[in-house]
Amino acid sequence: MGQHKNIFEVKHNDLRPQKGRILISEPFLHDIYFQRSVVLLVEHNARGSMGFVLNKRIDLIVNDFFPELKNLPDIPVYLGGPVSASHLFFLHVLGRKIPHGVQIDENLYFDGNFDALKKYILDRNPVEGYIKFFLGYSGWTENQLNGEIIGNSWLVSTSTSVEIMQAGDDAFWKKSVRSLGSPYDTWTNYPKYPDMN
Repeated sequence: MGQHKNIFEVKHNDLRPQKGRILISEPFLHDIYFQRSVVLLVEHNARGSMGFVLNKRIDLIVNDFFPELKNLPDIPVYLGGPVSASHLFFLHVLGRKIPHGVQIDENLYFDGNFDALKKYILDRNPVEGYIKFFLGYSGWTENQLNGEIIGNSWLVSTSTSVEIMQAGDDAFWKKSVRSLGSPYDTWTNYPKYPDMN
């Protein structure tokens, strides 16, 4: 396996992780949470890092958690990561309409006042492309993420808030890899389950 990996291995691109940037998993990462994943960093500092897997939709809807949302269109949930896996988090592009949100970049916010968010939804405002929900989050301790990047488990890149809010599945991983240019073409050609070929 190691010899085959060298064919596809591409060294990290020296872009540093920071809040608002994305992490793209290398194709050999076979973790249930992180295989072909793209993670948005919502925090990165000397104490550690926090983010959400953007492209792992699961078979749950937000409506099931809140009776008052039962009669509204289904609102999908994504698997944010293995930490606090029973806690619901959200990203949004609603700015100050949702008080106490943590600003990630010019347009993107993390969490905020949940009562205000529910009122926004109950007033039948648009959700798709504006709010994204996650069960759990991805976390790294001090220097852990930097070590994984040096070990080529992740590439750091950027994405727009529109792309982040629309990310849904492996197609977003491929699109994110392609945005890095031709040196990474081999990544998108590598089979997801090579043992089955």
